[in-house]
Amino acid sequence: MLPVTVTAPATPLAQAAAPTGPSMIMQLLPIVLIFVVFWFLILRPQKKQQEQRKKMLEAVQRGDRVLTNGGLYGTVRDVKGDVLIVQIAENVKVEIAKAAVSAVTTGEG
Repeated sequence: MLPVTVTAPATPLAQAAAPTGPSMIMQLLPIVLIFVVFWFLILRPQKKQQEQRKKMLEAVQRGDRVLTNGGLYGTVRDVKGDVLIVQIAENVKVEIAKAAVSAVTTGEG
């Protein structure tokens, strides 16, 4: 028979320590930061634009010059709730929804 030598380490094998990951707060921090950045860069400015548009549409009155979403310029001749009567040419009046107005210029022109 051949001699076989088996050696054992002098110290017992060290057991691996239980893995300790980052705390729960540190795991959630990047998600919270992404949400905060998203809020300040996208949601907040969009809300301000919506408020400005709402004020603009509420302030539309007779004589204002408007630009529609379709690209037509005209002068408001009458306001009936959410409908505007807009004159786009001589003797040509159309009814449009207030929501179809993309810009308002006050006064005749």
